[in-house]
Amino acid sequence: MPLFGRNSANTSPAVNETTHVDEPRRGGLFRRHHSPDHAATTTTSSNGTKSHRSGLFHRNAEDPSILAARERVFSAEAAEREADKALINARAAVREARDHVKRLEREAAEEARLAKIKQNQAKSMSKRASNMGRHDHNRV
Repeated sequence: MPLFGRNSANTSPAVNETTHVDEPRRGGLFRRHHSPDHAATTTTSSNGTKSHRSGLFHRNAEDPSILAARERVFSAEAAEREADKALINARAAVREARDHVKRLEREAAEEARLAKIKQNQAKSMSKRASNMGRHDHNRV
């Protein structure tokens, strides 16, 4: 006989079947309607107000582990936002540092160019000055 199949030889209804007419049908774990035998708690506070709690985890009050998990998720999200901001700031700082180095390199190259021009001019003047004083050989 197959495990989930239907046996055509045994088509007679089950003999041990019981039917409850007077009891209301009970739902599963997440049912909405409460039967009279459902365990519910009523709490009266010091100021006289009543709160009615029912269900597996008191539907109106959250489980502490869920609250803790929610807080951890919110904290992690906030930390992630802060990390994103820090990453953006770090990238901006790196970009500024690279730009500064490029400016320094351009300035140094310009100063080197000007120094080379000055050196060439000084060399030219030195050559010109070396010819001077040829009539002063007698003065020693």
